Amino acid sequence: MTRDARPPATPAPAPGTPAPGTGARTAPDPGARPDAARSAPVYRALVVTASNRASAGVYADRGGPLIAEGLAALGFAVDGPRVVPDGDPVEAALREAVSAGYDTVVTTGGTGLSPTDRTPEATRRVIAYEVPGIAEAIRAEGLAKVPTAALSRGLAGVAGTTLIVNLPGSTGGVRDGLAVLGRLLVHAVDQIRGGDHPRPGGPRGSHS
Repeated sequence: MTRDARPPATPAPAPGTPAPGTGARTAPDPGARPDAARSAPVYRALVVTASNRASAGVYADRGGPLIAEGLAALGFAVDGPRVVPDGDPVEAALREAVSAGYDTVVTTGGTGLSPTDRTPEATRRVIAYEVPGIAEAIRAEGLAKVPTAALSRGLAGVAGTTLIVNLPGSTGGVRDGLAVLGRLLVHAVDQIRGGDHPRPGGPRGSHS
């Protein structure tokens, strides 16, 4: 061996590779949820868009996909949007959803004052009782920005174990409605399914 002979250098580990002898370790997934969250019940939601023109393909449904995205972010397993004409087809879609056992149905469109806006009437024929505070909160959310939000006749109510909520047809009205639902929908559905009320004074105290 010559005077300058040296043992070959050990190549440096690739970034993120554990050093030799330390044992392989898996980095924690920042998106992973605790076991308690993973074991929580998964609620099912259906989105229904009431629009003669969207159902006929005159233009694309914009509000329905926004609702589906918003409900998925709340942890719901979402079907739809199901796009149907105004009027009786809305009632048929709601009845099918109740029979299928969806936890919530959120509609968009058909809540205004025009002759074809009949989603509230269709909803009223399906629900057993109203939850007026939800509809009032949605209108109040919109009124802070657009005075015409007061013209929305959307309802919220319960049929069987399904909570049905009407949102306006505009994308702005949908976003206002989602802001309200983000604060109360999971709790409302949990109550309908027989969940306990959070204790007053706790981190999620209930006034219901």
